[in-house]
Amino acid sequence: MGFFTDKFAFEMPAPFGFSEFLGSFCRHVFHIRATHAKIEAVTPQDPTDPSLPLSSGTVSDVPQSAGPVTEFTPLNGAPTPAEVVPVVPPEETHHERPRSTVAEWTITILLLLFLTTTLVQAYVIPTGSMEDTLLIGDHLLVDKLAFAPYGPVSKYLLPYTDVKRGDIIVFRYPVDINQTFVKRCIGVPGDRIRVINKQVYLNGVRLDEPYTYHKSDYIDSYRDNFPGEPNVSVDHRATDMLLNHVINGDVVVPPNSFFAMGDNRDSSLDSRYWGFVPRENIIGKPLVIYWSYDAPTDQLNTSSISVEHIIDLAQNFFTKTRWRRSFMLIHGYQIK
Repeated sequence: MGFFTDKFAFEMPAPFGFSEFLGSFCRHVFHIRATHAKIEAVTPQDPTDPSLPLSSGTVSDVPQSAGPVTEFTPLNGAPTPAEVVPVVPPEETHHERPRSTVAEWTITILLLLFLTTTLVQAYVIPTGSMEDTLLIGDHLLVDKLAFAPYGPVSKYLLPYTDVKRGDIIVFRYPVDINQTFVKRCIGVPGDRIRVINKQVYLNGVRLDEPYTYHKSDYIDSYRDNFPGEPNVSVDHRATDMLLNHVINGDVVVPPNSFFAMGDNRDSSLDSRYWGFVPRENIIGKPLVIYWSYDAPTDQLNTSSISVEHIIDLAQNFFTKTRWRRSFMLIHGYQIK
């Protein structure tokens, strides 16, 4: 979004010909010196009334145009000084400039915070569990509105959608909600899922998954034939899934939950190891890769940027940036 700047315009009242001459004459004759004062006033209801103050707030060290004049006799019926409309020097409104700038920056920051916390947020991929769909070092913009819980009225006004099979989802890791994961949704509530020799079967039908990536042909007894007896330590949520949500050899997805897997099936910490994704944990779906940089996981898997990463960027920004992936749109794959 852009930043806005004010253009300050000072509007001066129309001068009175003779009064202007008279004021100039008095300044030369009586040698009136400008004084400085601190004025505290409120905004008048009638800005043309000279008996009311001219500006609001507190103004420090504002020079006045003239000091007090005594025993002044008007010439030829000219208006007295009390009847002359005062000319406001531009300096008296200078105090409005910082206040307006602060207000603009405040609004800008609030809008940015609203956009980045409510609508779109940036994330980086630190691991290879979604290769080759998403690579380590891909920087994403995530749509946080699409899967947001909708209300009775907002569902007709905003582009909410339900999570579907094949959608790439960003969610809070159920084991530690301070971590953010990205996986592909394989099963929605009521679906039956089974993996046989690396092949996923959904509701009894073998899936065609062109997005999957297998690093080896090795068949693991649990990872590649699921559900089964775990041969590694799994989270208690996965244990509950295996004990209470397996029917006739299939994992059955419960209400308000989803079964998620990484596209890199041989190297993905997913629902096979920690259970279902609760609906309330889902943040959104990735929209676009706005920048992709070939960096190792240890430089990306931290909350702050490291000195090594800064040096690496300075030396290799142009050569290690994956320019072909810049502004690449991210789409799910419809699974029927």
